[in-house]
Amino acid sequence: MNSDIRNLDLNLLKALDALLDERSVTRAADRLALTQPAVSGMLNRLRENFDDTLFVRAQRGIVPTLRAEQLAGPVKQLLADVERLVKPQAFNPATADLTLRLAATDYALRAVVVPFLSVLRTQAPNIRVSVQPVEAQQLPTQLERGDIDLALLTPDTKPTGLHSTTVFEERYACVMRADHPDAQTGKISLDRFCALDHVLVSPSGGSFRGVTDAALERAGLSRRVMTSVSSFLVLPEILLTSDLMAVVPSRLALHDKRLKMLDPPIEISGFSKILAWHERTHRDPAHRWVRSLLIDTTQVSHR
Repeated sequence: MNSDIRNLDLNLLKALDALLDERSVTRAADRLALTQPAVSGMLNRLRENFDDTLFVRAQRGIVPTLRAEQLAGPVKQLLADVERLVKPQAFNPATADLTLRLAATDYALRAVVVPFLSVLRTQAPNIRVSVQPVEAQQLPTQLERGDIDLALLTPDTKPTGLHSTTVFEERYACVMRADHPDAQTGKISLDRFCALDHVLVSPSGGSFRGVTDAALERAGLSRRVMTSVSSFLVLPEILLTSDLMAVVPSRLALHDKRLKMLDPPIEISGFSKILAWHERTHRDPAHRWVRSLLIDTTQVSHR
């Protein structure tokens, strides 16, 4: 008897299963799409592996020995387990039970994650979501290890070697409280824009200069940035309780009726928001579904 599992070919177990079901070498060969001599040869190898004749000739076909009958259930179960291993079950969001780890800036948290979570809860109520800050230096390792599954980034911050897709193109807008004196006309002149007091979001903290200032500088102009904060999340409250204005990505204020959005009086380059993920989750049905839902809900929420 050859009891070393390394010498047991999975195809031999498939042949054994077919022989047990069909009780005929000819019918087993047809089922396996093999020739009768090939199946006979496999039966001989099975006999060597299990040190048993396994089947004996009968009036009609073959009948299993007691040893073969003992193997019938375990072999069928093993083949079913292997089938599930190489062919995952179809993903069903309604019953899915998993944890999604998502890296996002506070801007992406508000502009992307909030609408995504609203829809996710209705379609996949058992999927847990852990939202974590983007740590640029750690992100490649986090994605590789599975500490992060998805990351909302800009193209210039995406580590090499990741899959990615563009979620949307963002533009900048002037934002102020809806009853701000300069919100009533529906537009703002360049001179007035430069004269107003501004609040700026500096993610790294402390800076009074951003993309708007670079655009103004190219035109030989400047603005009055009076307040600098490190998070977009506090910005609405600052605007609602002051006469300050801000130039921010438009999605931050799109559905806030308390704020008024105006087009900037000078061209300010926007940016792309992308979704990035590692090869390890690229083909997984659950993660493919989640990525598609995130992209769809983000696009719908902007209409």
